[in-house]
Amino acid sequence: MGITRWRRGASTAPVLTLALLVATGCTSTPDAPAEATATPSGPVAVAVARVCAEPAAGPTSAPAGAVTVDPAVVGDLAAKTRSNPPHTTFWLLPGTHTLEPDRYAQVMTKEGDTYLGAPGAVLDGRKTNNYAFSGTSPDVTIRYLTVQGFVAPHDEGVVNHDMADGWVIEHATIQHNSGAGLMAGAHQQVRASCLRDNGQYGMNAYKTGGPIKGLLVEGNEVVGNNTDDWERRQPGCGCTGGIKFWAVDGADIRGNWVHDNRGAGLWADTNNNDFRIEDNVLEANDGAALVYEASYNAVVRNNTIRRNNWVEGRRSADRGDNFPYPTVYLSESGGEPRIPARTDKIEIDRNVLEDNWSGITLWENADRFCNSPANTSSGDCTLLVKNTGRCAQPAIATAPLYADCRWKTQRVDVHDNRFTLNPSVVGCTTKCGRMAVLANYGTFPDWSPYKGEPVAEAITGKQQNRWHDNTYVGPWSFVAHDPSRTLDFGQWQGAPYRQDAGSTFRPRTGG
Repeated sequence: MGITRWRRGASTAPVLTLALLVATGCTSTPDAPAEATATPSGPVAVAVARVCAEPAAGPTSAPAGAVTVDPAVVGDLAAKTRSNPPHTTFWLLPGTHTLEPDRYAQVMTKEGDTYLGAPGAVLDGRKTNNYAFSGTSPDVTIRYLTVQGFVAPHDEGVVNHDMADGWVIEHATIQHNSGAGLMAGAHQQVRASCLRDNGQYGMNAYKTGGPIKGLLVEGNEVVGNNTDDWERRQPGCGCTGGIKFWAVDGADIRGNWVHDNRGAGLWADTNNNDFRIEDNVLEANDGAALVYEASYNAVVRNNTIRRNNWVEGRRSADRGDNFPYPTVYLSESGGEPRIPARTDKIEIDRNVLEDNWSGITLWENADRFCNSPANTSSGDCTLLVKNTGRCAQPAIATAPLYADCRWKTQRVDVHDNRFTLNPSVVGCTTKCGRMAVLANYGTFPDWSPYKGEPVAEAITGKQQNRWHDNTYVGPWSFVAHDPSRTLDFGQWQGAPYRQDAGSTFRPRTGG
């Protein structure tokens, strides 16, 4: 919960708009995503959602058996939901629908209910109501409806407020709300929807008592979220971005356009597992395109990742921070064969990263482990230790707890990617073209068994972290072990690091 940084001595797919741009030199704008690029192995078409500007239209007449909801009657949707049995379909007429003028007025869903918006149907909280759709009933469907103007508190959400299971949100627009536009439950599907300009997150994939199993996020546009700038209001909260994932076990994140969010685009934080992040366009987010933190087992493949981290990366450099703050950030995350998943490593392959602030950083905080005061995921332990109290002296200093009480960045395979950097495009001269694998010098707490350099030595040379068969264009440099060790490409490939076998390096862009 919150990115850790280095301080020595410190604590089936929906309808999509497709295009093919085979020239990697193309640039994109907020309303024109880069939908395909060329990788070292050839062109790869990437399906991208452009759903905010081109939303699908709902049914123009009520389906057979549906209950019609009138926008002229205040609270009609909530009242008719209460008075009808489960598995009812509600069709919302065109116009602006509202709830009673009470902050806790909301639609309390029933099992199997379906809500369909006619063209132009909007449910508006008028900056008065906290929540739109609530309740623990499973298998609710919301389609073709705009939900806006609700004021959920910090860390809470407007749609599926109570994190019920089996919901389907499709062809919806969830925008201009406080808090998170959407929460998540197990086996939830979010497809072909616009999650736009919400105060904290587009979606907060968190479930009380978790984990969330089997989450699908497909073909959505996630743009402009964190309008309330929570990192400024609560520095170090780790509570912002396009989508945040907490303890999700099994997620498919594919075909989305995640762009121009104030913070990270996608952020998986604490004990997530078994992610497949594929065929997305992640661009122009203020922070990293992707953060995978204190989590396990993932595939990151065939994504176009461009122009990310310009705001937060530059801010870090301007304040003199030497940490290689990247656009793809693996923090205490790695492959773990003992945790069931579709892969037993983290594989990052066949992506194009173009004109981001830096590339990929693999990081471990030697002071962050179960029961340590430096563990920003307070109260959480690794998935390998069920009894957190076991991670204490003297047992933590011996096997197996010495290994299992800390999240490890291990078994990461970075290959067949294309990394392109033109500093004149990014607007930088230093610290914006780094690839890194490193840890800090362990110092804290007094009873830590990880003091000194053992974690830095492990992440750099003993935990099967490997770059190979990549293509580099531009003035890239490499950081190993700790931020003081900056390497050129030859040193990175040579002993003792021996990284990027089979890779090519062209120091200047163009041509």
